[in-house]
Amino acid sequence: MKERGLKRRALLQGGSIALLLGVHEIAKGATIVAVRVWPASDYTRVTIESDGRLNSQQLVVGSPPRLAVDINGIDLNPALRELVGKIKPDDPYINGLRVGQFAPGVVRIVFDLKQAVAPQVFSLAPVAAYKDRLVLDLYPQQAADPLESLIAERLRDAPKTAAAGAAPPPPGDAAAPSRSGTAAADPLGDLMAQQSARATPPVSVSQANRPSAPVGPLPIPMPPPVVSAPPPPVTAGRGVATASQTDRIIIVALDPGHGGEDPGAMGPNGTREKDIVLQIAHRLRERINASSVNGNPMRAFLTRDADFFVPLGVRVQKARRVQADLFVSIHADAFTTPEARGASVFALSQGGASSSAARWLANKENQADTVGGVNVGNHEAQVQRALLDMSTTAQINDSLKLGGAMLGEIRSIGARLHKPQVEQAGFAVLKAPDIPSVLVETAFISNPEEEAKLRSTAYQEDLADALMRGIQRYFAQNPPLARSRQL
Repeated sequence: MKERGLKRRALLQGGSIALLLGVHEIAKGATIVAVRVWPASDYTRVTIESDGRLNSQQLVVGSPPRLAVDINGIDLNPALRELVGKIKPDDPYINGLRVGQFAPGVVRIVFDLKQAVAPQVFSLAPVAAYKDRLVLDLYPQQAADPLESLIAERLRDAPKTAAAGAAPPPPGDAAAPSRSGTAAADPLGDLMAQQSARATPPVSVSQANRPSAPVGPLPIPMPPPVVSAPPPPVTAGRGVATASQTDRIIIVALDPGHGGEDPGAMGPNGTREKDIVLQIAHRLRERINASSVNGNPMRAFLTRDADFFVPLGVRVQKARRVQADLFVSIHADAFTTPEARGASVFALSQGGASSSAARWLANKENQADTVGGVNVGNHEAQVQRALLDMSTTAQINDSLKLGGAMLGEIRSIGARLHKPQVEQAGFAVLKAPDIPSVLVETAFISNPEEEAKLRSTAYQEDLADALMRGIQRYFAQNPPLARSRQL
């Protein structure tokens, strides 16, 4: 009896000790399973993936600029040590980092920064193939102006254009016929004139629009310059607009889908949608930058020019910030069976989708923010959602015209079409209220034959040619109107 009492006392003491330790001390800490770094001119994202939710605190130090992040409830492991080797020399924000066991159950990461940053740190719940993620987004304290970047790029290329005998109109000449027939100033041209007249060297081209290195496993050979053919005769116009010169740069926003944490659809041989569509966008950009509309130079603006994630609302916001004349989102479709095939073009629908397939695809594409990772606590998310609620009948009608022109040109290269007409659905990325916007599904990457075509340089070139001709056809029948670009 005495021995039994001793055992009972020991058991009770052990239970008391467990209660004193608390849940955090006796529970197994989370384990880091992967780390990833996505450097870009817009921002650098660091993702720490684990098998449990991570808690962290961060501290920004000013001189020299550093960011210290303490992650609680974990121990340093080989996966986390790999973060050191993932920092690239050309990262715009991170010069290097150190990682170590700061205290029992606390790992500290210290980022040595190249410039002052405004960090955003947030957690993402498991989704798709990902477990819990701790995300560190390092934004510049002063974001670059994308319109300034386009101006600098245009100034850089102006001597080449003049040497080729196709000089653009004088930058200061901002008058142009508008829809009402009155002249409209163009602050974009004025700012170009001011910058070119400065004694200091021209502003260098920002990384947001410079040619980038090959993406993913497939090389991106830079396409040769394309000489723009004269546009076909104008058969119809919008309002009282004519085909006369608009005396301004015509901006086409190209939106390669997915990127960074969001790979998009995957082909049976491992081809990633995010890589393919970026390659096609680079090819189309070269063609746009070498073309003009009624003597006015064109310029392409990419919502992303490298492998990083851009939220859906930010894609729309970027296009509106540069006051784009058109918005073309580029994707590669996928379905649950490999038999599905063919290219498609979509416009926005204010009501229901034009087909169940269009509705299914729009729902899938609209989930990109969930996979890519958006800081929903950020106030900007509310602004973006408000933006996406604004759409107009005029925008949709113009988008259908643009989509029809593109679909006809895609058909002309012998590509199979999934549907012979432009379809409509509630794609969030098409909801710019004042910009004709289309989403092009270039092919079904889930179909082995079409996956091989999408990887082919020849098909990418043909597709870029077709999209360029579709843009030119649209502008021939719907001349871009004079507008004032607010900086």
